[in-house]
Amino acid sequence: MVAETSAPKTTPSIGEYLKNNIREYGLLVALVVIMLFFQYLTDGVLFRPVNLTNLILQNSFIVIMALGMLLIIVAGHIDLSVGSIVAFTGGLSAIMLVKWGIHYSIVVPLCLILGGLVGAAQGYWVAYQKIPAFIVTLAGMLVFRGLTYLILQNRPIGPFPKDFQSLSTGFVPDFLYFLNPAPDTIVNFFSLVVVVALVALAIYYGLRDRRTNEKHGTENEPFAFFAGQMFIIAAVAIFLGYQLSTYKGFPNVLVVMALLIALYTFVTTRSTIGRRIYAMGGNEKAAKLSGINTERLTFYTFVNMGVLAALAGMIIAARLNSATPKAGVGFELDVIAACFIGGASASGGVGKITGAVIGALIMGVMNNGMSIMGLGIDYQQLVKGLVLLAAVFFDVYNKNKG
Repeated sequence: MVAETSAPKTTPSIGEYLKNNIREYGLLVALVVIMLFFQYLTDGVLFRPVNLTNLILQNSFIVIMALGMLLIIVAGHIDLSVGSIVAFTGGLSAIMLVKWGIHYSIVVPLCLILGGLVGAAQGYWVAYQKIPAFIVTLAGMLVFRGLTYLILQNRPIGPFPKDFQSLSTGFVPDFLYFLNPAPDTIVNFFSLVVVVALVALAIYYGLRDRRTNEKHGTENEPFAFFAGQMFIIAAVAIFLGYQLSTYKGFPNVLVVMALLIALYTFVTTRSTIGRRIYAMGGNEKAAKLSGINTERLTFYTFVNMGVLAALAGMIIAARLNSATPKAGVGFELDVIAACFIGGASASGGVGKITGAVIGALIMGVMNNGMSIMGLGIDYQQLVKGLVLLAAVFFDVYNKNKG
């Protein structure tokens, strides 16, 4: 009689799973706790529809730049110039739109190309001349801030055409207004339908991934944990979606941000270039010996960062309806902090897009909550510095413990 062989265990206990993924889920718990904390301290102002919309508008450019900064940090470098590139490209867009009268459909792609060229100029020195990124981008921070003052002649330029402003201040219209059961209300029915559809897709793909993992004998999270996670995500998404729909619906910049997050998540998890960037950041010499062109990869990460900083610069200018020489001051610190709070390692090779986004949201909620409470910039900087230090300490502690 042949003994039956049992299939390998592919589902750990909830305790084991949480222990192995403490960083990822710890970040989510931290974000939820911080949001509930400020919701209580602000007497419910944080979750009001208008404030949620402002929260998105105020922090979208941080999230967008964090996507590019994460790749640079994973590759083992840093970029201190992003705040100055934001101001520089925002100033260029203002000159082209206001002074030269060029149509926004030409200005937007042109500024993205210029941002890529700025990133390429810095990436060349880092990748091919082997000058440390800290030095190159510190010089870039000074150079492009000076150029911003020069092209703007130390004064703001605006206002912008309405079409350009809609990049940051516009909202997705209610395409399904005719299906709204209460057309006299201000609820954006299309936003609600999109949120419900996205929740359904998340559940579908989650179940599909579980079946794929079971088929290949790959470890799955406990089903009870998966079900609870899906329930919480669905509840939070529908609540936030409803809150936004009762104001004006989804801001245009939220759509841009969501598409970029999806794109960069795919690049970092499913593409060859994404895997090579992680390999390079983990061990550059080993990656080079395995045939990876590390110089070209490093160059691409800086080009990518320049394009995203240019996009952020135009979003900020459109939101303020003016390009100013002081735009983007200190943004590089918020963007870098978002990546480190989100789990990126200072030594490179480690970091996730979801972590960087959550880190940016944590920074944004703290900024927004403390502003509502009336705390001065001194206390805000103090709190953000302590949170950043705690996040890096947690990363180093876990690495030494492992």
